[in-house]
Amino acid sequence: MSFGIFDFLTLIGALGIFIYGMKVMSDAIQKVAGSKLREILGAMTSNRFFGIFTGLLITSLVQSSSATTVMVVSFVNAGLLSLVESIGVIMGANIGTTVTAWLISILGLGKFSISALCLPIVAVGFPMMFAGREKIKLWGEVLIGFALLFLGLAFMKDAVPDLKSHPEVLQFLSDLTYDEKGLVGKFLISLIFVGIGTLLTIVVQSSSAAMALTLVMCNEGWISFPLAASIVLGENIGTTITANLAALIANVHAKRAARAHFIFNVFGVLWMLLLLPFFLNIIASLTESVFGSNPYETATSIPKALALFHTSFNILNVLIMVGFVGIIAKVVTRMVPSKGEDEVFSLDYIGSGLMATPELSIIEARKELAKFADLMRRAYKYVPRLVTEMEEKKFKKYVEKLENYEDISDRMEIEIATYLTKASAGDLSSEASARVRSMLSVANYLERIGDIYLEISRNLDARKKKKAYFTQEIRDRVLKLSELVGKAMDLMVSNLEASENKMNFREAQRLEREINTMYQELREEYIKKIEKGRFRLESGMYYSDLISEMERIADHVVSISEVFLPQEVRSTVEEQE
Repeated sequence: MSFGIFDFLTLIGALGIFIYGMKVMSDAIQKVAGSKLREILGAMTSNRFFGIFTGLLITSLVQSSSATTVMVVSFVNAGLLSLVESIGVIMGANIGTTVTAWLISILGLGKFSISALCLPIVAVGFPMMFAGREKIKLWGEVLIGFALLFLGLAFMKDAVPDLKSHPEVLQFLSDLTYDEKGLVGKFLISLIFVGIGTLLTIVVQSSSAAMALTLVMCNEGWISFPLAASIVLGENIGTTITANLAALIANVHAKRAARAHFIFNVFGVLWMLLLLPFFLNIIASLTESVFGSNPYETATSIPKALALFHTSFNILNVLIMVGFVGIIAKVVTRMVPSKGEDEVFSLDYIGSGLMATPELSIIEARKELAKFADLMRRAYKYVPRLVTEMEEKKFKKYVEKLENYEDISDRMEIEIATYLTKASAGDLSSEASARVRSMLSVANYLERIGDIYLEISRNLDARKKKKAYFTQEIRDRVLKLSELVGKAMDLMVSNLEASENKMNFREAQRLEREINTMYQELREEYIKKIEKGRFRLESGMYYSDLISEMERIADHVVSISEVFLPQEVRSTVEEQE
């Protein structure tokens, strides 16, 4: 019996079904728990042990350490987690990913194989996907993904031929005997298979898929227990390399989190390689005690022994490394230093592409909006300076600054709107869709503020060229109104940086009323003075335009806070007003 191209393609196809099933299941679970994941990670304290538990829990649920790592990078990126906290979550993710090996070894390769229930599970999940409620649809996807995962595993098991039918492979594997070599020989052959495991994971782009393939081959007797353990160690490194490759085009935060994951896993593999022969003997004894068979003697017991090895290794590595989290953070910060102060136009949070789920993409876009708002706030300081500055050179510099900020606001609105449009192209919950619409409105309001800055700069530049000077009294009134608008800008940034249930809408409304009242007083006063001839008409026109433009800025600022306010809360606030 030969293993031809058709058999090889069958194996790859089975692996594809397994990976696709895992992706469907993982994506659906992330969508179901999207907002909850944000609450879990957002509420995280600096307690690294809680971080480890969180990483373990999330990875066990979504069945993908890569998905957890991407989430962690997103939250570090969005400022919801510090680098130190993220390392704790990554450590927990390493333990959580070992659940996959247990599921496969017990449910997929044990005496009872869940693959027999795959079609009944599909029968339950398929109608759920057509339900009216979104959550029921998503749980239907979870069941379909779960069934496909184990169906792929069953096909994979059938696609790997019986070793007895391939004596030439049996001879090759006997040449790689682990037990008959000395310590140096064992170390070298383990190193080779660590490399194979690393390469395998990079090729299939999934440590879970690589683990599944390893377990199936062990179950069929193709790989001995020690060599399989070495492959598993390599898979631990391989999964971090894929994350580092993805982080090449990402920002500093993503690169640091990816490097921390790499350092943590490589260090663990190195110390385990030195102790591997002794550690495997302990695992073999435990497997025999618990499951009644020795992995050195029975091929079918290797999957359970590997699952035990994988879990024990990752738990021990976390216990050893948890005390060095701060040091790891310092090392990766030196490895990936900050580039200094960014250019005025830069995308700190959405520059590395869409995240794993729309929920995470929305969090990043919200942070980018807060940064955009802060940029507009900082630009506003040039408005009162243009009113008071007498020196020609400085005045021109301030005009150019506001014109530059207007150009930046146009570009930022385009980038954020494009990003949100891409994020909304996927499956979004009704809540997420509403938040995307809200953020598109905010980006538009901020861009309008930038347009008003341009109007103000041109207005005051024309005033200066026509020598339509403001008196000290006029300047004082403008600065008084400007101070209130500045406070409203500060509140706008605070509201965008806060969670939606902590936005201070009432204060925004109060400031708007105060600004409107002052604007009306200044306008009425100006009209009276014009009528009495106490105002130069040309200066008065520029003054009227300026206070009108400042009032429009305040309107947009308050509108930004209103966008995120739930309708029922908005109605309550309006009634109280």
